[in-house]
Amino acid sequence: MYPIRITDLVSASDPVRIASALAVMIFSSTLVLAQEINDQWRYTFQRPADGWQSTQFDDSKWQTGPGGFGTRNTPGSRVGTNWKSENIWLRKTFQLKDIPQKPALMVHHDDEAEIYINGQRVADLKGWTTNYSVIPLDETGIQALQKGKNLLAVHCFQDGGGQFIDVHVVDIKHVPQLPHPQRSTIPFKSKLITKWGEKVTPENAWTEYPRPQLVRDNWKNLNGHWDYAITAIDQKKIPQDWTGKILVPFCLESKLGGVQRLLTPSEALWYRRTFAAPQSTNRRMLLNFEAVDYFCDVFVNRKFVGSHKGGNTPFSFDVTEQIRPGQNSVIVRVKDATEGWQLRGKQTLDPRGIWYTQVSGIWQTVWLEQVGPSYIEDLKIQTDAMTGIIRVYPEINNGKSNQTVEIIVKDGDQKVAEAKGTDDEFSITIPDAKLWSPDSPQLYNLEISLIENGNIIDQIKSYTGIRSVSKIRDKDGHLRFTLNGKTIFHWGPLDQGWWPDGLLTPPSDEALLFDIEYLKAAGFNMIRKHIKVEPRRFYYHCDRLGMMVWQDQVSAGHNPPWTRLKHNPVDAPWSDQHHDQYMHELEQMIDTLENHPCIVVWVPFNEAWGQHRTLAVGKWAVKRDPSRLINIASGGNFWPVGDVVDAHQYPHPGFPFEPGRYDNYIKVIGEFGGHGYPVKDHLWDSTRRNWGYGDLPQNEAEYKARYQKSLHLLNDLRKRGIAAGVYTQTTDVEGEINGLMTYDRRVIKIPAKDLAKLHELLLSDQP
Repeated sequence: MYPIRITDLVSASDPVRIASALAVMIFSSTLVLAQEINDQWRYTFQRPADGWQSTQFDDSKWQTGPGGFGTRNTPGSRVGTNWKSENIWLRKTFQLKDIPQKPALMVHHDDEAEIYINGQRVADLKGWTTNYSVIPLDETGIQALQKGKNLLAVHCFQDGGGQFIDVHVVDIKHVPQLPHPQRSTIPFKSKLITKWGEKVTPENAWTEYPRPQLVRDNWKNLNGHWDYAITAIDQKKIPQDWTGKILVPFCLESKLGGVQRLLTPSEALWYRRTFAAPQSTNRRMLLNFEAVDYFCDVFVNRKFVGSHKGGNTPFSFDVTEQIRPGQNSVIVRVKDATEGWQLRGKQTLDPRGIWYTQVSGIWQTVWLEQVGPSYIEDLKIQTDAMTGIIRVYPEINNGKSNQTVEIIVKDGDQKVAEAKGTDDEFSITIPDAKLWSPDSPQLYNLEISLIENGNIIDQIKSYTGIRSVSKIRDKDGHLRFTLNGKTIFHWGPLDQGWWPDGLLTPPSDEALLFDIEYLKAAGFNMIRKHIKVEPRRFYYHCDRLGMMVWQDQVSAGHNPPWTRLKHNPVDAPWSDQHHDQYMHELEQMIDTLENHPCIVVWVPFNEAWGQHRTLAVGKWAVKRDPSRLINIASGGNFWPVGDVVDAHQYPHPGFPFEPGRYDNYIKVIGEFGGHGYPVKDHLWDSTRRNWGYGDLPQNEAEYKARYQKSLHLLNDLRKRGIAAGVYTQTTDVEGEINGLMTYDRRVIKIPAKDLAKLHELLLSDQP
């Protein structure tokens, strides 16, 4: 047998004929097929029992998916189903009305492949190809074919990454046009689930009040089972038929959502639920969404109430005019292309490496609240550690001149200060103010009332912590972080905030708290929240527990060349339209989170992902929030703007010191470590390549020794001017096994008390 490449079917000496022939073969719809192309296979990544290639073998428990199988970057591939493990076994049936005159295999393999027809081995292929080849069947292969139903069985092996396998039986005289691969709509279904995920029900799904810094008593949670349907993206008409139930606030792709379906860019996802609206006069009704990925239209009682674009921050609609007595309905139509220009963070249509399963639709709490005809729509809170002043800027919706605002400040239940008036700004001095810090996370409670003609028409509860963030030069001239005027070394993990059962959505508030409490007990004083905006309760827990936060902006694609800290960086070209949307979402994030004392640093870009107009973005961020420090591009291309210069180095920390160049910037190592350690039975997918940075350690002792070595190297760098370190990472995530905990949080690789002891050297006053 001699393989024939598609280009070999015409003279290789005539490029025009080659191009013409290829065009005919690829695009013509008039070619006669030796068979109807069946792209649906059964497959497994686990070695099957003997006889797996026979027609009598029971493959009913194998997975199903469209061909071909592999990774999308493999040359010449048409991937319908992701395959990333070393081995794959495939079976599919196909029909032959007649035996082709010159039967052949049309195959693309990377690497070795053994192929069977009706149980008979017909090919044993070595090496790899970079495109489809046509291999004539020998006499044994021809004899294996039969009229009617046939079985094609394939085993492919690849141990280097970047693999592909696809096989069809064809007539060499009529090589068929292969259809565009149908993308599988089934995400990888891991067996992992957290202990909190096991307890989730429609009745207890995220029942906590979602907005801790602006709390009202009169609210209604809309989490629980909703109806869902999936339609073509151009369908604007509300569906007549609904597919089933989805558990909100968990996304379409997640285990806890109960559907586990991938939304394609050509589809729209619809939600529907009914609710009883509380009845009252002279009150307004707000419908609130904490996060919906990515674009949505919202209808109440089938009347359009508004749209929102951006998948990571909360929004609301006044639905007073649409609400009626008794039962009401809310319908949400979602579009989510995931990639393109969308800000998506670690989501991808092709999960691999450091990129994870996509998230579509509602992924945080949906809720209703009643407010007065005038109400406190938002608060801005600023504090000053030097003077003990709390400044409050209430934003009043439909405010009137005869209304006053009253603010009471409490330390626990003890009133310590108050203010009342009609101003837009209230400056309140706290006697003997207690300052917020990781060691003493003092919070002051705020009770804020809107009063009209002596009556309280709106009242909220909030809180704040008094603290100031800045920088100072040490005796050697290095810039250091300060908190309340005192130098502090920022030491924390890279924290992705992903979960095996909820994906972007933590299974519960208790689960969310678990991660923070573990990190606090482990001696970290900071968390770098990595290109994700968490539910607002995350920042509330960090506020009350005393955990500083570096908050990343969610990233997009369309990157410039990644030159790190080299001279003469370049930015990616972004249009005004896409840049404006990026800035809109950045402003939304800051506007949502800026009252949280835990947040001390904003990080607009990471590793050049979507990095564009860096100087403009940095200058805007510095002006937008002068109360915090700006790390313009963690590990990305360095531009002279903001407060921080940030290098990433794996596995052990390092920094490319350059005399004089970074004198006006705080020098940090924004990522290092990533020491991998796999834990059996706690892997997202045991059949794929699970990885950490550097070769995997041979045992637990070697893993811990590597961690300790990184700490000592970081401490040496601290002596040379490094002011912060970020260790990768809190937990394993999908294929990454470099967490301090497993992805399901069931195994702690290094106990918190042991870590706290190791971390003491980094938090001492002297390096």
